[in-house]
Amino acid sequence: MTAMNAWEPIAAEETHPRQMFALTRAAPEGEPPPTPLVFASPHSGRLYPADMGAAASLDALSIRRSEDAFVDDLIAGAPAAGVATLGAQFARAYIDVNREAYELDPGMFADDLPDFARARTARVAAGLGAIARVVADGQEIYARKLTFAEARGRIEAGHRPYHAALEQLIGEARDAHGFAILVDWHSMPSAAARAGGRERPLDIVLGDRFGAACAGVLPGRVERELERMGYRVARNAPYAGGYTTEHYGRPGRGVHALQIEINRGLYLDEATLSATAGFDRLKADLARLTESIVAADWRALRPG
Repeated sequence: MTAMNAWEPIAAEETHPRQMFALTRAAPEGEPPPTPLVFASPHSGRLYPADMGAAASLDALSIRRSEDAFVDDLIAGAPAAGVATLGAQFARAYIDVNREAYELDPGMFADDLPDFARARTARVAAGLGAIARVVADGQEIYARKLTFAEARGRIEAGHRPYHAALEQLIGEARDAHGFAILVDWHSMPSAAARAGGRERPLDIVLGDRFGAACAGVLPGRVERELERMGYRVARNAPYAGGYTTEHYGRPGRGVHALQIEINRGLYLDEATLSATAGFDRLKADLARLTESIVAADWRALRPG
């Protein structure tokens, strides 16, 4: 693995919805998926359209540190095991698909937001709405105010196609098996993994919205498998699951959603955004975890 280029801009004429995400089915389109599992990576996108670069005040590398770099590569082998995968192509700083579409900070815009915009959420207050105002260390991303038309364009080009594809994959899995399991993959800064005065940093955090997004057997199985491999695992702290987990996790309707956060220090040089020697071991371990999840009997997750 090598470091990616600082900017990988795409031209306006290239922003067709099919390029907003990378979707790989485990069976040909039109055939039922072999397993009820769907893996998603909403924050590993690395495409930065030119309009963002023109409006930004930060250098490219500073903005790129908000990516969940290489997470899509870590789970790329899942379709061979029977799991469909979906990865956002746009960078999360451009449009964050793990937020509500119109979760926007009015202070970022030169014009008024519509009444339906969700401007008072905790994520917006932190500067991390659907269009982020800051990067993780609090630095402002933009040199100027954006317009609502720019926000709407990003939502229509990136957010909506991504979630339409995710809904389709979940629906296909549920139709074929009577239920669906969505695993939403992320990475966390190593500093977050050490938060709370822990003597030893966390390796993995499982988020199930404190039991609301999935049956307890799912995080229980994942936790046991990871701990057998030697990883230090916690649940719901410091991450309980974002918009995707909260929105799609409806156990009573046969959709179980689990967020998995991976300590970037396990596989990434966070200063240069290049993969380290730990990448291959982690990818192999996640492949083993995937095989274990695929092999499990999940029929008890069917509603009713």
